[in-house]
Amino acid sequence: MIYDPLELTTELIKCRSVTPKNDGAIELLSERLDRIGFNCEIVEFSEDNSESIKNLWAIIGNGSPVLSFAGHTDVVPEGDESLWNTPPFEGKNDGEKIIGRGAADMKGSISSFISAASIFLENKEEFNGSIALIITGDEEGPAINGTEKLLSWMEENNHTFDDCIVGEPTNPNKLGEMIKIGRRGSTNITIKVNGVEGHVAYPKLAENPIPNLISLLNELIDKPFDQGNEHFDASNIEITSIDTDNLASNVIPSDITARLNIRYNSNFTKEKIETEIKRRLKNINFDYEINYQHSGDSFITKPGKLATSLSKIIEGHCGITPDLSTTGGTSDARFIKNYGRVIEFGLVGSSMHKANEFSYNNDIEKLRDIYLDLIQEYFTQ
Repeated sequence: MIYDPLELTTELIKCRSVTPKNDGAIELLSERLDRIGFNCEIVEFSEDNSESIKNLWAIIGNGSPVLSFAGHTDVVPEGDESLWNTPPFEGKNDGEKIIGRGAADMKGSISSFISAASIFLENKEEFNGSIALIITGDEEGPAINGTEKLLSWMEENNHTFDDCIVGEPTNPNKLGEMIKIGRRGSTNITIKVNGVEGHVAYPKLAENPIPNLISLLNELIDKPFDQGNEHFDASNIEITSIDTDNLASNVIPSDITARLNIRYNSNFTKEKIETEIKRRLKNINFDYEINYQHSGDSFITKPGKLATSLSKIIEGHCGITPDLSTTGGTSDARFIKNYGRVIEFGLVGSSMHKANEFSYNNDIEKLRDIYLDLIQEYFTQ
């Protein structure tokens, strides 16, 4: 049985799987993969103060090497539906493109890989190794009960892989432009400075925390963290908000809070980031509170056989030599890299998270062909 990637993309979009809802998306994939011989396990995780999430592990073959594909069926909310030209969960195919939430990020790439696997298995009764899928329903949300827990479950149950392709929409504007071989780390920082509330006309009876925070922030942002390296741009820190919750113009506030985000390259780890922040603030002589929330460490998968093969295949189909990049935000690759080699390649991301998100039919079909050639080459090496 061979699956049409366009039809499967539309079927998946019809599942209103806005995080943390599943709406049958995981079951749909499990059923389709089961039909072509995959052994499928739907694994559900939950913990206090978070939604229960369904995830999917599927595998076919015998032993190593194991080539896996990782993706997510959950999508961001549709936003203002009046801005859409077609219902966001209809998955309309107008003959040129498929429009719908998740068409680019990333139901189209999941469908392309499953279609590629179905063609490979239809034409090859036996092959040396295994094909696996690691699918979560919790990538766009807090990522508490998704890929990270699924990988731990896989380890406990002796499910391993050698190489993994994550189907994120890596291409900025045109299919074939970019393969992701790493990601920057991300740390959110909250800093609170306390003062003494009072009337602005009597400053000696109060202590304004705002000037203190300003001096503290200047210490943090005065100098760059680094100059980057071979694979990464320079690390950067951004102030994202400063709040006093003060609505009165004649009151000195009692406290002020700043929020910052650091995107850091492989020169740093989360531990080194905290050490660097502490070093920069060593001369601050007033009390402040600081909290860190780390959402993924930096990593690099140094270009090897998989990236080299994929690059050549992309060039053959798209006429482009893709950049090997580490730009962008975080993805589930930040978890996967702890268990095997991982790279990312999917559709074009220019419309993701927007109204009228779409992918061109030709791109979805071409991505299927790229994945198919990669699977075939992987198991003939």
